[in-house]
Amino acid sequence: MDTRILSLFLPRLASNVHQRREKALKTPFALIARQGRGDVLACLSLSAEALGVRRGQSLSEARTLLPTLTTRPYDPEWPLKALNGLRRWALRYAPWIAVDGSDGLAIDLTGAAHLGGGEAALVQDMRARLADMGFETRVAVAPTRGAAWGLARHAPASVTLAAEAREAIATLPLAALRLPAEICLPLSRLGIRQVQDLARAPRATLARRFGGDLLLRYDQAIGAVGEPVAAPPEDAPYAIRLNLPEPIGLATDVMAGLERLLVRLCARLSAEDHGARRLHLELQRSDGTRAEAEIALARPMRDAPAMAALFARAIEALDAGFGFDALRLTAPLVESLPPAQVTGTQGAGARGTTDSDALADLMTRLGNRLGLEALTRFLPADSHIPERGFQIAAAAYTEAPGPAAWPPGPDRPLVLFPPEPLIGLRGSAPPQRFRWRRRALTAARTTGPERLTPEWWLDDPGWRSGVRDYWRIDTAEGPRLWLFFTPQDPGWWVQGEFA
Repeated sequence: MDTRILSLFLPRLASNVHQRREKALKTPFALIARQGRGDVLACLSLSAEALGVRRGQSLSEARTLLPTLTTRPYDPEWPLKALNGLRRWALRYAPWIAVDGSDGLAIDLTGAAHLGGGEAALVQDMRARLADMGFETRVAVAPTRGAAWGLARHAPASVTLAAEAREAIATLPLAALRLPAEICLPLSRLGIRQVQDLARAPRATLARRFGGDLLLRYDQAIGAVGEPVAAPPEDAPYAIRLNLPEPIGLATDVMAGLERLLVRLCARLSAEDHGARRLHLELQRSDGTRAEAEIALARPMRDAPAMAALFARAIEALDAGFGFDALRLTAPLVESLPPAQVTGTQGAGARGTTDSDALADLMTRLGNRLGLEALTRFLPADSHIPERGFQIAAAAYTEAPGPAAWPPGPDRPLVLFPPEPLIGLRGSAPPQRFRWRRRALTAARTTGPERLTPEWWLDDPGWRSGVRDYWRIDTAEGPRLWLFFTPQDPGWWVQGEFA
């Protein structure tokens, strides 16, 4: 799969952020920063630039050109906070996103662009949403991060979708390679002003005179050297650490340390009305190696003794080696768990645990052995087709539907399977004798028919034969089967078995 990197450039990030914070400010304005003994324009609005002032200009000179210029102090923390917020916002488009400098983002679209309707549609949607938020943008998509960065900042168009990196950046200035001015200026004096000029110059001479960064940036831009988009790691918001004066190796000692960590963690969870859904224990051995243990919870919990018991099996299986001298407990996944008052005794156990909590605790114990994804439940679906009338979902992450959630109607078999043809049957009347799975069966009672029609808006190969007339047949031999007849293409089939 070809790599596709999107570079989002926000040329007026600081001024756009300031306009969002001070919506009443309509006149041309600029943000000023202290440089040396005077003030310079760090960022300015589009209307101010149209009137002749420019970024980097001294404030005194800008006042001469535009006496009505409104100024505000430049705070570098505002753009940084805005970029981090936009990075989280852009996760709707792709999972790998990194802050690229002080005025842009790098997004790895590899394998994700089709989810947004293609690169062109995704870029159009992104720019429209950012424009609604008040941000001016320039976007480029290219096979390499360096090429996308250069095209977003130096290409003539505000949107560039490049299929090949080397050709796309050939006519761009050297600054498009993310090179500082102290390298670009002497190169321009030698006649090397565009990226394509570097390909004709001797590499050894360039490396000796200008250092290895010049060729590294060029190779990254054309794809000769990889440069992945590394998303910043998300620090666990809930983490407790315990350093030990001496290494420990017994499971009982590890459990004692874990209980101390859990008490502190649960105190913080309780103070913030949260409960843990996943706990990760990292144990550091005295020789520098590490061991890990993790549990998943079917419901949010902050009960230290109960969670410690779930760790017991995993801790007993750990190899202590020369002993553990540090323990770190984190809760990478938490959910809201506000205080709840249980009224009455209906549905509560001996210790006040509700039936739903008891079921969740059972799923937790089974899930830590089998995996929570292995525990599934049936949920109702809006369809009259038997095999589409339900959906299978992970039990740990869904609520059990009540009886009212299931639509009323005729009884359905306990077991459904793909239709199995009955050979040798003729006519639309339910058969009195037939063979199914090498057994000769005799109908004792028949109930039906129930006619079901295909859902015309779905192309289901199994229902292309048209309507089906379903019959419930109780056989004298025991099986209670669900048969259907297809009038358009006469034939009998078995699709289910009742309890």
